[in-house]
Amino acid sequence: MSIRVMLVDDQVLLRTGFRMVLAAQPDMEVVAEAGDGVEALQELRATAVDVVLMDVRMPKLDGVETTRRICSGPHPPKVLILTTFDLDEYAFSGLKAGASGFMLKDVPPGELLAAIRAVHSGDAVVAPSTTRRLLDRFAPMLPGSAQPQHKELERLTEREREVMVLVAQGLSNGEIAARLVLSEATVKTHVGRILTKLGLRDRVQVVVLAYETGLVRAGGGAG
Repeated sequence: MSIRVMLVDDQVLLRTGFRMVLAAQPDMEVVAEAGDGVEALQELRATAVDVVLMDVRMPKLDGVETTRRICSGPHPPKVLILTTFDLDEYAFSGLKAGASGFMLKDVPPGELLAAIRAVHSGDAVVAPSTTRRLLDRFAPMLPGSAQPQHKELERLTEREREVMVLVAQGLSNGEIAARLVLSEATVKTHVGRILTKLGLRDRVQVVVLAYETGLVRAGGGAG
């Protein structure tokens, strides 16, 4: 079954370029487009979508607020924020609003396609090292960044907290497995339990919560 993608950007030429790239893929189809957030929300009420490519700076309703509204609904599609700069406050706000990752607008086509497949599978953070650098920069803005202890984390076992720290530091399941001398399948199980216990959708939310609670400090170190 194809991944159903929606393009949300006020630049028609950019949407056209993305649509051409996606249309050439056997496992993807562009099922909807919108030029602003208001139009995007209207389209989503009528169209089943798996992944939304979301610009952040648009008229009427920006991408951050649109992302927040999408992700607060039942069974929302995954949202990929499109931004011009990788250390962008809009990208940070998009992650806080529930986006599953962000990509630069000038990303090579292969990376964009890999990102869409990654967030659709729910298996990976897009560019985890870049995501971590973004959070390092904006972590002081997080309301809970000065509180190392957080009741939500008490639900985790010691091993799960250890895995959560490594996820927040940008390590893949394979890298975590090598670090902790575990099988990759075991690490994946731990990550799944972390998501379930904390009520999180994906690894990006794990990273954000780790910074919010002080489990990981700006700079990537454990709290």
